[in-house]
Amino acid sequence: MKRIISILLTAITINLHAQNQEQSNSTFTIVVRDSVTGDLAIAVQSRLLAVGAIVPYAISNIGAIATQGSANTSYGARGMDMLASGLGAQEVVEALVKSDSKADQRQVGIVDSRGNAFAFSGYSCPAWSGHLTGRGYVVLGTQLTSEVVLKAMARTFEVTSGDIYERMIAALIAAENAEGDKLGRQSAALLVVRDRGGYGGYNDRYIDLRVDDNPMPLVELKRLIKLWEASYLTEARMRTVDTFDKQRNVSASQTEMNRTVEDLYAELRKKPDDPDVLKRVAWLLATQELDRVRALEYAKRASKLAPGRSDILATLAECHYRLGNFDEAIAIMAELAVKEPSNDEYWNQLQRYKEGKQKSGR
Repeated sequence: MKRIISILLTAITINLHAQNQEQSNSTFTIVVRDSVTGDLAIAVQSRLLAVGAIVPYAISNIGAIATQGSANTSYGARGMDMLASGLGAQEVVEALVKSDSKADQRQVGIVDSRGNAFAFSGYSCPAWSGHLTGRGYVVLGTQLTSEVVLKAMARTFEVTSGDIYERMIAALIAAENAEGDKLGRQSAALLVVRDRGGYGGYNDRYIDLRVDDNPMPLVELKRLIKLWEASYLTEARMRTVDTFDKQRNVSASQTEMNRTVEDLYAELRKKPDDPDVLKRVAWLLATQELDRVRALEYAKRASKLAPGRSDILATLAECHYRLGNFDEAIAIMAELAVKEPSNDEYWNQLQRYKEGKQKSGR
């Protein structure tokens, strides 16, 4: 019985190994550091199931690592430890490869926190496989039609403007258009890390989206990105603007602030009568002291479109306060505090408004 089980396990192992060798094909990846914000990011499309669980690995302020070919996923954590110890991208790639008896089957690309990029493609990786490096980025491909696919990725990334994730998705689309997915496509992933960039600021997962099984993974990934933008982007940007300010990174702070304002105004043009959009724009303009008069106009309009909504009334109160209309702010917040007596935030804001009026001498 033990011998039969052993034979079956051996057969299963051989079969899985063969499948893994076959499935290591048609994967293309870009690894990047944003020179303005310091974001570290990886975007990938593959014929593999759930490529996002295999290829990308990144930690903010340390580095980003992609491992593919016959992927050695231990490169991720081990590589991060080396980067955290002070080694650069090239030193880490060389150390990982040197310690791996099957390095000839691997591909690995690393961009460190300083923007140094380095990659390796083993000689046993199936044709065509290879990599290209540029300033602050590296592109890798396993079993593509030719090097043209990687050139399309690199050049598209360099000439595309906008947020880093938009530029990376454009690069993946360019690779697909260059027939980089000649053996088919099944999954895609986008990982962007930024200090305090994740939900609530509790981790660095600024964007962590995966399409595990879909005949058009990039189309689905773009759809998910739109949902992410609507749900989380503004809040994440404004939180990290504060972080950039504390770090005295003026360029990153101003860039993210400008992008936030542009995005919100674009949304407002599309939905001029949406109270939620009006509320978000009003809050941003008031709290960042960009245009307090217009902020109050938008907040009033939102309140008329959705009368009685506590969140909108709280925004209206803040807009009044920022303009020095203390009595109006206090009246609105007092009403909210009575309506929801257990809401500590309303009570604290009411006290803040009263203190502000007292200090102003009005």
